[in-house]
Amino acid sequence: MNSAIALLIKNGKIVNEGTIFEGDIYIENDIIKEIAPIISVKSGNVKVIDAEGNYILPGVIDDQVHFREPGLTHKGDIESESKAAIAGGITSFIEMPNTNPQTTTIEKLDEKFAIAAKTSYANYSFMFGGTNDNLEEILKVNPKEVAGLKLFLGSSTGNMLVDDPAVLEKIFSSTDMVISVHCEDEATIKANLKTYVDKYGEDIPMKCHPLIRSEEACYLSSSQAIALAKKTGARLHVFHLSTAKETALFTNKIPLKDKKITAEVCVHHLLFSDEDYDKKGTHIKWNPAVKTAKDRDGLWKALLDGRIDVIASDHAPHTLDEKNNSYAQAPSGGPLVQHALVAMLEAHHQGKITVPKLVEKMCHNPAILFQVENRGYIKEGFFADLVIVDLNNPWTVKKENILYKCSWSPFEGATFKSRVTHTILNGRLVFEHNKISKERAAKRLTFNR
Repeated sequence: MNSAIALLIKNGKIVNEGTIFEGDIYIENDIIKEIAPIISVKSGNVKVIDAEGNYILPGVIDDQVHFREPGLTHKGDIESESKAAIAGGITSFIEMPNTNPQTTTIEKLDEKFAIAAKTSYANYSFMFGGTNDNLEEILKVNPKEVAGLKLFLGSSTGNMLVDDPAVLEKIFSSTDMVISVHCEDEATIKANLKTYVDKYGEDIPMKCHPLIRSEEACYLSSSQAIALAKKTGARLHVFHLSTAKETALFTNKIPLKDKKITAEVCVHHLLFSDEDYDKKGTHIKWNPAVKTAKDRDGLWKALLDGRIDVIASDHAPHTLDEKNNSYAQAPSGGPLVQHALVAMLEAHHQGKITVPKLVEKMCHNPAILFQVENRGYIKEGFFADLVIVDLNNPWTVKKENILYKCSWSPFEGATFKSRVTHTILNGRLVFEHNKISKERAAKRLTFNR
């Protein structure tokens, strides 16, 4: 691979802002300088990439990942998982605070930024974690430098449950940052779990997971969070919707930039249903749980009509030894960044979504929602984060081509029709035909706030 300071991408189908058009893209240093039907080489120091008629997309911005560093690095780390992200066309990620130690102080946040500055292969930012007793630290966060605030309203992974109503209202009233929430009602889940433990003991069937972490648990928590946001005027983003019922809580009547309450859906909730538990077992155990085919259909409907704004991965690796435990012992979460984009392009091949709509939900909208500076679009003057995808180049997910540190995927054995052929990050060619450059071109994300 070549680290020339100028790149010229020719013969591509450029996907941007709802349109697909044929053209060339000229890049100098880290910025897109020109987009035109035909651009000639301007000097000898230009690397030319022939897109060969394939699609050129903005780099994907994944607004929810768990890269496990610090403290849980036997599962994954910023270096390993950002490499997998680059191979999957994800050029920017926002990582969650439930590491060990948790990112709930400015000191711990700065330590994570320092790690990423040295090791990340993709652009990066982090969410600051809220707890029942760290409001003073929350108020120190600079919103121009940090993606947002994350609150766990269901305990999920780690001890970060915020369950004090007075504290919640104070947090919602005290910050202008985007507050992203994991919504599952803890009391409902505990009551459901007791029912199934009484019935099965430790040997609970996986198919009970969406009954334990139920529609009721999700809807109750989401509706309460939204009511609080409306009361306080907070800017709320609800992560990983998993039920059709919850989609009724959101609107498509106003532009995303004007919305105060927004929603995300994850790849696994769009592609799997409870019918898959018999075959895949704990490998598709997530919180919130993958639910019914009817829920999946409802999520698709809301995604396409604009009530759901963003598609994310919620990449959350665990080792196979951890995942292969019984239902009660197996942790929730799975690795997805390498396969999220091609999995969604598979849905395109099935006629469920257009490529421009995918770009809207995976590139444009995360940039709008989090006010990411000069990324998420293919525009002159923007950072050159680009992905070239061949929509007709099938490949099968196998152990030997999985890049996650945990070395497995819920898509293992699946064949995808589409393939990421090149990833350009800040004007540098960092991935080309299954090879990752040793050059690190990643930058810390900045925000227009």
